[in-house]
Amino acid sequence: MNQAFLLKYGEIALKGKNRRIFEDVLLKKVKEALKRVDGSFSATKTRGRIFVEALEPVDEKEVMEALQTVFGLVWIAPAILTEDNGFDALAAQVIEFIEKSIPDRHITFKVDSRRTRKNYPLTSMELNAALGEKILEAFPEMTVDVHDPDIYVSVEIRENINFYVRQYPGPGGMPIGTNGSAQLLLSGGIDSPVAGYMVAKRGVEVHATYFHAPPYTSERAKQKVVELASILSKYLGPVTLHVVNFTDIQMYIYEQCPHDELTIIMRRYMMKIAEHFAREDGDMGLVTGESIGQVASQTMQSLLCTDAATSLPVYRPLIGFDKQDIIDLALKIGTYDTSILPYEDCCTIFVAKHPVTKPRLERIQRSEQKLAEKIDELYEKAIETAETIIAGNK
Repeated sequence: MNQAFLLKYGEIALKGKNRRIFEDVLLKKVKEALKRVDGSFSATKTRGRIFVEALEPVDEKEVMEALQTVFGLVWIAPAILTEDNGFDALAAQVIEFIEKSIPDRHITFKVDSRRTRKNYPLTSMELNAALGEKILEAFPEMTVDVHDPDIYVSVEIRENINFYVRQYPGPGGMPIGTNGSAQLLLSGGIDSPVAGYMVAKRGVEVHATYFHAPPYTSERAKQKVVELASILSKYLGPVTLHVVNFTDIQMYIYEQCPHDELTIIMRRYMMKIAEHFAREDGDMGLVTGESIGQVASQTMQSLLCTDAATSLPVYRPLIGFDKQDIIDLALKIGTYDTSILPYEDCCTIFVAKHPVTKPRLERIQRSEQKLAEKIDELYEKAIETAETIIAGNK
């Protein structure tokens, strides 16, 4: 009787002839996540499931925390994997497992068994009835409810037999690396780390660019962003983070352009620089944490102006989210406490007192003509002096 974990995936099952490719990537990501856990494991796939078998005693909570960072998993069940030694042996093992797993047994239950191995001597219905009877004998405080039970005692008769009584939600989505890659404009705020998480959930590998503005932003502001990337790496894997010194460009825009247009013009140059690193990293788009109307630079007119600065598509997974929706997700994935640390990023330092909320692209482009003398030189310098950091560990 071995400690195991039964993993189920969702959308991958609908991938038809490509299903095996997605399964292989998911299995690889499961194995990578398990490297963060003390212990040795065997992970295999079979018929719509992935089985993780512990080859030595392991901390169940630690394993669950690692597996719940793997995109593509719909749910995870701590289970027992055992050989077929007859019904009485199976019943004894199930009773022992319930005793260890469920301290308070004043609950209702239903036995739900499935056979993929049809030569098993009992049908599913017969096994449900017989095993239910044994459980009631062992735990009189438990009662049967076939319609809405508190727990399901799930038994799967395969080449071996596995059973479980609890299942926990996984993050869902698709395994990272199955849908290309994109460049995240990562700030020190609440929104952009959540945007990175959301697009990664759809199978996108994420690289990131951060715009630093010393001396107006401190070294602690930079370390805050590196920490955010490290937190995200639990889900994304190691994150390639390009740290761009944006001070000279910001100051030049501040000196030459109308102050109510500062944020839009700065955002446009951020897009252009992020596009450079996106192409360098082989990415197929940019990702931002913007949502419609949250601030002046996120009105529909402002987004149109910033998008026009790049030829790559811009993905905004939070576009229709309320702020509280974003905060709730930040709390869930563990980035919120770091995001609210009081170290200003370059956008908040140079924000205009009365920013334009309905900019016109033609006017913005005319204002940018005032930058012609030095902007190309400053752009090249920002790229050449950028620092690349790998945040997080495999």
